[in-house]
Amino acid sequence: MATIKQSMEELMTCDGALCAALVDSVSGMVLGSIGSGVDMEIAAAGNTEVVRAKVKTMRDLGLNDTIEDILITLGKHYHIIRPMARKEGLFIYLVLDKAKSNLALARRKTVDVEKELTL
Repeated sequence: MATIKQSMEELMTCDGALCAALVDSVSGMVLGSIGSGVDMEIAAAGNTEVVRAKVKTMRDLGLNDTIEDILITLGKHYHIIRPMARKEGLFIYLVLDKAKSNLALARRKTVDVEKELTL
């Protein structure tokens, strides 16, 4: 089992990782973060709204399902948002340099980190 700090450090071992955070999607607050290149306080608050909007849309559509992850592809970055299955209301947020990263391996790493994270 890993602490928040250890989990953030593990995420940064992904090729192209720029920064990562654990976010409370109820408040939008960062519980732990690492790296640079993105203002994580602003990103956490904004991506909290992304998660809330997706949950609302799924509910409005009558989808009885859960979000595994949300991928946002920008010109220079990948942003991975992974709600924690074991701890509702929290999500892992990882920002990658698109030119230097392997998206499949990064998504796999977020799954592994989520499984090992203890709170």
